[in-house]
Amino acid sequence: MKEKKIAVVILNWNGAKLLEQFLPSVLAHSDEAKIYVVDNASTDNSIHLIKEEFPSITIIQNEGNYGFATGYNIALQQVEEEYYALVNSDIEVTQNWLAPILSIFDAEPNIGIIQPKILDYKNKNDFEYAGAAGGFIDQFGYPFCRGRIFDTLEKDNGQYDDAIEIFWGSGACFFIRKEVYRKLNGFDDDFFAHQEEIDLCWRAFNLGYKAKYTSKSVVYHVGGATLKESNPKKTFLNFRNSLLMLTKNLPKNKLASIIFARLLLDGLAGLQFIFKGKFIHCWAIVKAHFHYYHLINKTLKKRKAPQSENYYQTKSIVYKYFVKNGTVFED
Repeated sequence: MKEKKIAVVILNWNGAKLLEQFLPSVLAHSDEAKIYVVDNASTDNSIHLIKEEFPSITIIQNEGNYGFATGYNIALQQVEEEYYALVNSDIEVTQNWLAPILSIFDAEPNIGIIQPKILDYKNKNDFEYAGAAGGFIDQFGYPFCRGRIFDTLEKDNGQYDDAIEIFWGSGACFFIRKEVYRKLNGFDDDFFAHQEEIDLCWRAFNLGYKAKYTSKSVVYHVGGATLKESNPKKTFLNFRNSLLMLTKNLPKNKLASIIFARLLLDGLAGLQFIFKGKFIHCWAIVKAHFHYYHLINKTLKKRKAPQSENYYQTKSIVYKYFVKNGTVFED
């Protein structure tokens, strides 16, 4: 039997219903791959379900719920295929989704990371929040995508049917060379979940690796199936991890000024939550800042040269979106 070059690795925590719903599409369309499910010590019937319904899948059982970052870091020590496809448990894949990825990796050795087109599972003509058609950041570290700026989502009218270099690929469906993942020591364990893939892409970018988007590979993402947008823990993780990411990766001459600006902008975001009556989310931002201060010395020690100054796509996506009404990537 021909040895498979790509591993599809799905992280699971108490997601038996999602596995039952979405694993069939992965099995049906992934002949090129060996398929793994990494279980973060689930207490539901996930393991039993996989063993009974999907016996061809290799199970890796972690001893605790280590979140996205550490959960993958531990498991991928045991996965030796040349390329990794890290796939959320709420992803429906499509026919021929892996062939374009393998073609790019094999033909373009400078490409370390790839993202497919990510559409909304519930509204399949719309781009999905987590990644859409490839990610970028602005000077202050705010992430945005082709097809999604803040909460504005575009319909897929073929406007991003291309293959281009991007700054970050979505962790919802994230392809990376094993050698790159291991050279970077994987995700940052301190992140737990949210924006760890952007941090990883930024570190890869600083070392000269490129990330690419291809529209020839298409997946559908439910989004928010594990942690809902309304959950203040999500607010906490996003605000804290964004500051950690900036502290690690910004060029030295911009570090203090950008961090100071972000702290002020986060304060404005907190006031916006107060005006909307979402006090628990404002408190989540406060907690995120205090936790960031607790980790700042540890995070500064993670800085590794070089840090490129050409990391951002636009100076301020906040200004362009909220002041100039630039709600789509073209603007």
